[in-house]
Amino acid sequence: MNDPLDRNRIEERLDEIVEAALSSRRSATDAAASLAELDSESQEFILHWVGIIARTNQELAYHLANHAAYALKALGGEKSEYGRSDHEDLEAWIITAVDRFDERGLTEAIATLRNFKEFAEDRALDRIGIRLEEVDGILERFVHGLGGRNLHIVSGPETYTDTATIHLPPSISRFEKRSDNFALYKALAGHHWAQVRFGTWRIRLEALFPSGPDSARILGWFRTFESIRLDACLARTLPGLYRDMQNLSRRLEYRQDRLSSLRPDARHLESPDANASDSLDLAQKRSRQSPPEIGCYEGTMKPEAIKAVMSERIARERKEFRKLIIESEKALEKKPTPEPSKKHEGSSNRISIEEERSTDEAGFDSSTLLRFDDLPMPIPDNASGIAESIVQDLGEIPPDYLEAAGSGRYDIGESGTPPPEKNPDDVWKGVYHEDGAFFYDEWDFERKRYRKDWCVLRERDVHPLWDGFAMRTLGRYRGLVKSIRRSFEALRAKERREHRQPDGDDIDLNACVDAFAWMRAGGECPERLFTRRVLHERDLAVMMMVDMSGSTRGWINDAERKALVLLCEALETLGDRYAIYGFSGSTRKRCEIYRIKRFDEEYSDRVQARISGIEAQDYTRMGAAIRHLTRITSEIEAKTKILITLSDGKPDDYTDYRGSYGIEDTRMALFEAKRAGIHPFCVTIDTDAGDYLPRMYGMANFVIVNEVRQLPNHLSDIYRKLTS
Repeated sequence: MNDPLDRNRIEERLDEIVEAALSSRRSATDAAASLAELDSESQEFILHWVGIIARTNQELAYHLANHAAYALKALGGEKSEYGRSDHEDLEAWIITAVDRFDERGLTEAIATLRNFKEFAEDRALDRIGIRLEEVDGILERFVHGLGGRNLHIVSGPETYTDTATIHLPPSISRFEKRSDNFALYKALAGHHWAQVRFGTWRIRLEALFPSGPDSARILGWFRTFESIRLDACLARTLPGLYRDMQNLSRRLEYRQDRLSSLRPDARHLESPDANASDSLDLAQKRSRQSPPEIGCYEGTMKPEAIKAVMSERIARERKEFRKLIIESEKALEKKPTPEPSKKHEGSSNRISIEEERSTDEAGFDSSTLLRFDDLPMPIPDNASGIAESIVQDLGEIPPDYLEAAGSGRYDIGESGTPPPEKNPDDVWKGVYHEDGAFFYDEWDFERKRYRKDWCVLRERDVHPLWDGFAMRTLGRYRGLVKSIRRSFEALRAKERREHRQPDGDDIDLNACVDAFAWMRAGGECPERLFTRRVLHERDLAVMMMVDMSGSTRGWINDAERKALVLLCEALETLGDRYAIYGFSGSTRKRCEIYRIKRFDEEYSDRVQARISGIEAQDYTRMGAAIRHLTRITSEIEAKTKILITLSDGKPDDYTDYRGSYGIEDTRMALFEAKRAGIHPFCVTIDTDAGDYLPRMYGMANFVIVNEVRQLPNHLSDIYRKLTS
């Protein structure tokens, strides 16, 4: 181990780091004095982080140097009051401060550095507690697996659900074991899922609004009686979860005696026929009494928030469901029926609701059957999720949901016309957190952490340019197109004959000769004596990611467009599914993806016109673009998925994305794509790409070409390598 630095040397090091940016020219003497008392390992650790943060904000770096030695004693030093001997907690304190700087600004970050004692207390609780950000993904998948509407899990100061989102506390440390605290998170999520699933909010919400002196007590009693009813529902449908929830209640000594005294009056709530109105009736009868305390997994209730969310969703789903059902009716009308259809007199369409209803194992009214001309009609797949959500809100699908809103029209908006689409160009004039924006993390290789929701990305359309560019390109490269087609035809689905099969369409003579010799030698006759023809079909989805940064302006842009036209001709020969998107942007707040061809879109004159309309834009912030296209490609069902990047240079932006930062973030985004089952490959015309592409893509996953004529010649080799 190296000898610790003395005070003067530390002061020199700190001056080197912070001198350029400390406008007040404050001395590093105090910080150096505190750091001089530490061992060399701790000194180097702190100075390393001061250097990293100084490149982001020198003011923040100064405060880190000033407080680090004192924080180390409480967080990670050998004499830590919490007994730790490494720098794990100290690093967590630094990372938290930097994250606060990213999210909320310098003032919040400095406050975090100053309040290291509070942070130390929180870390002590963290060792037995659990944070929501550690388990929110698990809880969300758990809730989705239970069925019903897909509810989202978010952190908030209060625990409640608005029927679309479950708000849970940021952390829980009520038990001494992390597993028990996670079980409490699970119980909270399960209880609020049950509120949505079993119809807690199919009542007159106005009865719970704080409009009278008794409303708060009514709401408290409604929460209590609903818990009794929901517990009974969970006991019938999810007994394991119910037992865990009751065990948590007993361990926290939660009002068991008080609830027992209520059960005689509320016994009918445990019946499968009970509903939320029964709980509301009991609550109103006790409006003069104080309700019991909130249970360990109950949370609060916010009728105002629930009404706002439900009103918007009910109106939207009504329109969506009516449109899908009427479209299904039109499709059924085209099919031949054994008997002439008879339209119900006085009805605007021939779809009706099945009157008889039943209840599934989860206690959910799932027999929402439709009839078309008195014949059973299954709910279309694309409408089943909406139908289930409607039934959760209303208990049934009302008959008026099956009526068309006029001849051939649907009442999409208040005026009967669809709402106008937002112009992406106008989005950036105001706050960039508007509807339609995608938020993506970005990897900071120096911090070894993701910057959460750091990049804001929007999809835009390439405006078609009808100038005949594609036809001119195909005419100019006529001979090359023929050569490409011939080479790609060899990659198409092939039929081959497999030998020595147990059954097939012909006899395998070689197998029969061997079998005869084997039998003459005293063996048993083999079973595999046939041949069979097998068609090996391609199951491929290709995402083309095209660089539209400003550096592609001029001949590079022209080369990319020509290459795309020739590539599309080749892919049409193969019959593979493919999509083409461009990317560019300017700073983390304006990352942009340009739609040229979607996976579900046919190659047409309009797609050719969009290729012609590709223009150079801004910078090359690749990480967010790769993550977004990975998300799109992951939704496609295919055996093999490929992400091909067509670029002219390395990742770049005019802020801090240049150099190693951009390369490492792009490398991490490509790793995430590989983890999602997508094979990345890069085609570049940058002759210096050998310096950085091996780090980003790997030695065997890129090719450098010098001109457009060489690009198509490499495509068949690329496809053979990636699809073999």
